[in-house]
Amino acid sequence: MSRIEQKSGTANDLTSGEAFAPAERDAVYRAITTRRDVRGEFLPDPLCENALSRILAAAHQAPSVGLSQPWDFLLVRDRETRSRIAEIFARANEEAAKRFPAQKQAQYRTLKLEGILSAPLNICVTSDPARGGPVILGATHMADTDLFSTVCAIQNLWLAARAEGIGVGWVSILHEDQVKSVLGIPDRIRLVGYLCLGHVRGFHDRPELEKRGWRHRDDVKKHVHEEKWNAQHDPED
Repeated sequence: MSRIEQKSGTANDLTSGEAFAPAERDAVYRAITTRRDVRGEFLPDPLCENALSRILAAAHQAPSVGLSQPWDFLLVRDRETRSRIAEIFARANEEAAKRFPAQKQAQYRTLKLEGILSAPLNICVTSDPARGGPVILGATHMADTDLFSTVCAIQNLWLAARAEGIGVGWVSILHEDQVKSVLGIPDRIRLVGYLCLGHVRGFHDRPELEKRGWRHRDDVKKHVHEEKWNAQHDPED
């Protein structure tokens, strides 16, 4: 067996390298382009457990550095527990509002930035930086690879949910230590995302913050560099 075969396996180990069929490809891009951060459109209907299982399985298929799989998904359905999380949000949100310039504070307070009680399910997504052992392949020279991996799992979850017609809202305006206390999360575990999931009345055709005039999505060309930083990338050249 050659060195390449020893490292990469034989051709018989591989699945097809062909592109998806056009309809399959378009479905992937549709999920990406129509995904939205949902806050005020949730319906109270409970989620189908089969759909939830598919969504969580998709999240668990995310890439992770060193195959460490640092994520955990804590399902929160109890209304009293969600009410306590909502109170944590309310305090943090008021603190956040005061950080903006005066002219922005009024606009900020008109924004609905969570669906903790209106969504039937919350999922607290965490990361264990020690999972995978004391030395993790690929994590020796860049810190926080566990966080990067866990965010990939959240993106998988979000796209799978969109394909199922289920909305997701990411609540980030929270005091981590207070949320961990309510949910009994150990000190060593890091809170990465607090998600609200549920069926929705519909999805916005554009990001809601863009529709409300808070920010606008840039042209992708602004964020692509060629060979060196700030060297313009022009795909037409």
